[in-house]
Amino acid sequence: MQLSNYLFFTAGCEAALGFYSQCGLGSVAELMRHGEAGMPVRNETMRGLIMHAKFEGPGVLFYASDNDDAEPMRGSAHFLTMDDRAQTEVLFGRLALGGVITTPLGMQPWGAFHGKLTDRFGVQWMLNCPV
Repeated sequence: MQLSNYLFFTAGCEAALGFYSQCGLGSVAELMRHGEAGMPVRNETMRGLIMHAKFEGPGVLFYASDNDDAEPMRGSAHFLTMDDRAQTEVLFGRLALGGVITTPLGMQPWGAFHGKLTDRFGVQWMLNCPV
């Protein structure tokens, strides 16, 4: 068994996945579009948008798609456990571009270097480095 997050966007999935690739998290490993290669289209406004994508990188696996009935993301966050403080700072800074930092990176009471942000696509990220 493996638990993986599935991110739902209304129309920004492709831009979000490109951003995550630029941040150094990995790349799109699989991609299907609404209305292409026999994939159905429930709503014509979705044609050509991402129906299903698999995103992979070292220690990273999640799925994403565009859905016209997607609800705003809330109540969940990608939690990345890092093993290098400098890499944590770099990735946090990249993910925060255009987003909102809700907990600045710093030493936390539980003894880890930790920070939380919501990126420009509304996805929450928590980076934790046990130091």
